[in-house]
Amino acid sequence: MPSNRIGRINEEIQRELSDLLRTVKDPRVQKTMVSVTRVDTTSDLRYAKVYISIYDKEQSKEVMKGLKAAGGFLRHELANRLSLRHTPELVWTEDNSITYGARIMDILSTLDIPKDNDEGSEDVGGGVLDAPNARGSELPGSSGIPTPAENHAEGGEEQ
Repeated sequence: MPSNRIGRINEEIQRELSDLLRTVKDPRVQKTMVSVTRVDTTSDLRYAKVYISIYDKEQSKEVMKGLKAAGGFLRHELANRLSLRHTPELVWTEDNSITYGARIMDILSTLDIPKDNDEGSEDVGGGVLDAPNARGSELPGSSGIPTPAENHAEGGEEQ
């Protein structure tokens, strides 16, 4: 886990690089929308791993080549904007977390999960909510006392 100082430096580098990417004249970078999703800087500030999200996945290899070619310019501009003893060398990495998250959401949306109904549902007993926990007390919500969410749904005020 990065220290608080390294975390602030990561955020500042991310903010400045996001600004600087708009000024890059390389057509490979300008073809599609590119955003900086995260920056991880080493503790000695020698290297900064910059995670990039690319909108058009077909052009990702070309965009990465353009970013590596513009790395010296971006590092120089970053040194002018930040007051650090050492400006880290930028290591570009494609971030697939947005695509991965969208894929997970698609999978979850295709699952056939029945909705819980309070009306008309059968209580067979012996379920997980009916079982006492290790201390011998029942789980929250099973005591008959409404929870704040249930109380709010019935029109009552939260305490």
